Amino acid sequence: MRKSLCIVVLLLLPGLLSAQLTAPKKSAQLPIIDVHVHAMKASPGVPPLCPWFLRNMPGGDPNSPPPSFLSTGCAIPLQAAHSDKEMQDSIMATVKRLNMTMVVYGDAGIIRNWKKVAGDRIIPGIGVSSPKDMSVVAFTDSLSSGFYKVMGEVAPQYQGLSPSDMSLDGYFAAAEKLNIPVGIHMGTGGNGMANLTSPKYRASMGDPLLLEDLLARHPKLKVWVMHAGYPLVDNMIALMGANAYVYVDIAGLIWSYSQVEVNAYLKRLVQAGFGKRIMYGTDMLIWPKLIETSLSIIENADYLSEEQKRDILFNNAVRFFRLDPEKFK
Repeated sequence: MRKSLCIVVLLLLPGLLSAQLTAPKKSAQLPIIDVHVHAMKASPGVPPLCPWFLRNMPGGDPNSPPPSFLSTGCAIPLQAAHSDKEMQDSIMATVKRLNMTMVVYGDAGIIRNWKKVAGDRIIPGIGVSSPKDMSVVAFTDSLSSGFYKVMGEVAPQYQGLSPSDMSLDGYFAAAEKLNIPVGIHMGTGGNGMANLTSPKYRASMGDPLLLEDLLARHPKLKVWVMHAGYPLVDNMIALMGANAYVYVDIAGLIWSYSQVEVNAYLKRLVQAGFGKRIMYGTDMLIWPKLIETSLSIIENADYLSEEQKRDILFNNAVRFFRLDPEKFK
């Protein structure tokens, strides 16, 4: 019997070793919540993207062609989706494979298509960045319909407005009354944003401390600061210290700036004691593989414990969005 058992083990051993080597990381099997996903139509002709492309930001000259906003000079650039179907198929496959739930905002038709396929794995959001977008009444009706669970992405910075500008106050009042969490863009927008794509954009309007008046007027409003207010980490920490309901996501910066810079910023927030209020996000656009790129930063962060990684990838979002953790088992 012993001889037979040894033979069986020897026959099975290569397969067992292969299975161990190819098995996914434990965290990949556990639920993940991405709190910052853009549902948008594909744009044929968009070039590939190199992750961490803002590690170098060359200056330009107003009388010369603008500097390149994206970088493609890496070994394996990420490919853009060429059609809406390709985008949807790729994202939905990733959602299933990585056991993900996504907070999504953008094109209403795309959001509804994704939700038809993925059901509760898609949490729809609707944002207002200027009073010109829609009236307070129309916005309130949209939130009251029950389809939208989140107010976001709110990006007044691109309009040169503070999030505490009174022209936006009625929208935030509606979210507070309906107990809807709010995601507000704060921080950098890339290289040369005000020169190249958004002339109203103001870096000064990305200061997290500009939220103070808004939060004082609406003390029951739950806000998460998108992009973690990068690069103003000290002001971000000061705001979070003063306001217990403020969380952050690390979307966008996680795949845009150098890995050294990203890790230093994230580590600073954790060291300051806010590991329970940081949420995973991609700011996922039309390059589907940005999800895996973003996850790699968290998975490979040797300064984070396994508990801290799970908090960022899942637990903190469950708490912030008041989700039922039992539904993810």
